[in-house]
Amino acid sequence: MRRAIAKAGVVVAALAVLGAAWAHGPTRQKVRESIEIDAPQAKVWAVIGNFQDMSWLPGVSKTEGEKGNEIGATRRLTLAPGATVDEELYKYEPEMMSYSYRITAVDVKVLPVTNYSSTLSLSPAPGGKTKLEWTGAFYRGFPNNDPPPELSDEAAVKAVSGLYRAGLEALKKKIESGS
Repeated sequence: MRRAIAKAGVVVAALAVLGAAWAHGPTRQKVRESIEIDAPQAKVWAVIGNFQDMSWLPGVSKTEGEKGNEIGATRRLTLAPGATVDEELYKYEPEMMSYSYRITAVDVKVLPVTNYSSTLSLSPAPGGKTKLEWTGAFYRGFPNNDPPPELSDEAAVKAVSGLYRAGLEALKKKIESGS
C-alpha cells in the first residue's frame, strides 16, 4: 500500500511539473537603445519633451491627443499607411528630462506586442552632447504558447528595436541638422 501511495505521489508531482511547464506563457521582453546627439540636453528636450508631438518618429503622419503633458494624457499616432497606436502618459518628469508611457491600443499586425510600456530619457554626454535612451518592456503579440513567427518574442524584440533605432537616428539627424 505504501508503495502504491508513493508511486501515486511521484505521478502527481510529475504531472504538476509538466502542467507548470505547459502553462508557462510568454516572458516580458526588454529593449534598450540609445544614441548621442551633438546638442545640449535642453535642445533635445525641446524636440521630444512634448508628449503630444511625435512628428520626429519616422512613419508617424499625425499625432492627436488630450491633456498635454499631464499624467493620464493620451495621444493617438496615425501611421503613414493609416494604422493607429493609442498611448497614455503615466510619468512625466521635465526636471529629469524623462517621461514614460504605455500603449493602450495597437493592432499586433502593426507592432507585434502587448502590455507595452516605454521611457524616453536624456542624460549628459561628454563634450556637451546629450545621450538619449529609449527603453521598453512588453510581451509578444501572441499570448499563448507556440506563437506564429510574426508574433513571437523574437519578432516583438526585432520590431521594437528597429522602431527605436529608426526613431533615434531620425531625431539625431533632425536636431544636428537644425531642421
